Amino acid sequence: MIEVRNLVKKYGNHVAVNHLNFTVEKGKIYGFLGPNGAGKSTTMNMITGYIASTEGEVLIDGHNILEEPEVAKKKIGYLPEIPPLYQDMTVQEYLNFAAELKMIPKEKRKSNIEEVMSTTKTIEVKNRLIKNLSKGYKQRVGLAQALLGYPEIIILDEPTVGLDPKQIIEIRDLIKSLGQKHTVILSSHILSEVSAVCDHVLIIDKGKLVASDTPENLGKLMSGANSLELTVKGQESEIRKALDMVENIEDVIYHDSLIQNACDFTIKLSGDQDMRENIFFALAEVKCPILKMQSSNMSLEEVFLKLTDDAEKERKVEIESGIFEVDENMEPEYEEGEE
Repeated sequence: MIEVRNLVKKYGNHVAVNHLNFTVEKGKIYGFLGPNGAGKSTTMNMITGYIASTEGEVLIDGHNILEEPEVAKKKIGYLPEIPPLYQDMTVQEYLNFAAELKMIPKEKRKSNIEEVMSTTKTIEVKNRLIKNLSKGYKQRVGLAQALLGYPEIIILDEPTVGLDPKQIIEIRDLIKSLGQKHTVILSSHILSEVSAVCDHVLIIDKGKLVASDTPENLGKLMSGANSLELTVKGQESEIRKALDMVENIEDVIYHDSLIQNACDFTIKLSGDQDMRENIFFALAEVKCPILKMQSSNMSLEEVFLKLTDDAEKERKVEIESGIFEVDENMEPEYEEGEE
């Protein structure tokens, strides 16, 4: 549905988006993840045609967003981080206005508005002024606006920012339901949100794509190998001897256990072969019962921190090696009154 090719956005000497490439398939919910200032909103603004790229191109279902804007934008519903709401309109008036802007045929307008209000659960507030609504309802009205015209792609930039926990859960459930009929891109820096909602994760840092996969596969890839967490009753030396007899074990890391006369281990395995049965029989041979055995992969939080930390280290190496030119005579800029 979306193809981003070699996308670059520069503001003077600052590179906000740096040669970005990725594709978005139909019928999935994508999480666009990154720290503040990573280039998420800039990328979304280029995908939706709000701003032009410095280099590269964006194709929406095969249509270039800048060369064929009318055709491409009809396929997109967009909710910016700050919803574009007119505070002195009622919800009904605002959605009518948005439907006119989107050139929805008059005979289809009423049914379309009623449908999106039903989907976003805003029917009960349709005659209220937007300025009198809670933050959660304002976000729902923004979503209703994005859904008008039955767009195939829904792009949501930080849709739960500023909401309370109950409102966040409601918006997440709504996004999940949207994924049944639309392709959804959800921008966020809230990791639990992406894990709970998304089928696929794109992680961006300093304008560069650093990872693209499912949350589960990212955990497996970043852990470097299969790994198991074990709690075993017995002496550490006896357990290690038994594990030495099992093939495909790369490393055994010992941890202090809270259970008396037991040891905790992390076992790193090479390859994809399931070694749990072999480990069970090896420990049973030396009469060391297994109290716990479970697979262990990195969480999305751990993956995110590792990837962004590695990217930061790489930039420091590049700067120190002279790949980036730094003007040593450049004076720092301060606001008046700052030190």
